Amino acid sequence: MRDEAEVAHETPAGKLSLMDRKELLAPAAVLFREQGRLIRLPESQTIVFVGDTHGDREATEIVLARYLLPGHVIVFLGDYVDRGPDSAGNLALLLQTKLSHPQRLFLLMGNHEAWAASPFTPADFWEGLGPQNAPTYAETLSLLPFAAYHPRRVLALHGALPDVASLEEIETVRLGSANWRKITWGDWADAAGYVLDPGSLGRPTFGRDYFREISSRLGLRALLRSHQPFVPTYLFGDRCLTLFTSKAYGGSERRVALLRPEKSLRSARDLELVSL
Repeated sequence: MRDEAEVAHETPAGKLSLMDRKELLAPAAVLFREQGRLIRLPESQTIVFVGDTHGDREATEIVLARYLLPGHVIVFLGDYVDRGPDSAGNLALLLQTKLSHPQRLFLLMGNHEAWAASPFTPADFWEGLGPQNAPTYAETLSLLPFAAYHPRRVLALHGALPDVASLEEIETVRLGSANWRKITWGDWADAAGYVLDPGSLGRPTFGRDYFREISSRLGLRALLRSHQPFVPTYLFGDRCLTLFTSKAYGGSERRVALLRPEKSLRSARDLELVSL
């Protein structure tokens, strides 16, 4: 009997036609609506967090081959398209695998999935789709979840923490709102302060005081995020881990982070970093 990772690779997603890829979008949209904006992760399984892949389909294939297994749940932290050599193939493979393993793989929204909210650059994938196809893709990806929460007080998202009163409020964050922009576009800086840059260049930047206040309010031990390939891996007393899993930026190392059910967790340092 073949394992599930092998089955997931029966049809090479990068070779699917544009029409075949579009046929993935309607069922994916239904699934994203059903699962909501905040994913609740199981405590009894190994959680595999994956940073930006940005068209690096090879990185996604390696992750799926290694970790699409019983007892594992994979969480991709956003930015699946643009920059890299095979955005269409990467996205199709992820959607195909999501549909075949809906509870074993979760795709969070990054800023590069938010074409429906506001244009951005670089956007080679989106611009290559053209005006007829881009809206169909944009509508589906606008339904992606914003964050995933683990009972051991770990939150995963793409950028920065939203200014919400509770985790449940993430379900009500609106696409294009200020809190949505924090989640998908927000940067961190290891400096004192709250809002260091409100986002005059499109990327709001937040400091230590903001992180401490929001993470304390939400009761978090660790934040898992991606978005900034050149920021220090650990910030804010090792409570914030930035992860990157793409070769799209040249020298960046492909890494994933594992949260194992048997390991105690006090900070992001207690997650296991693995190079691909």
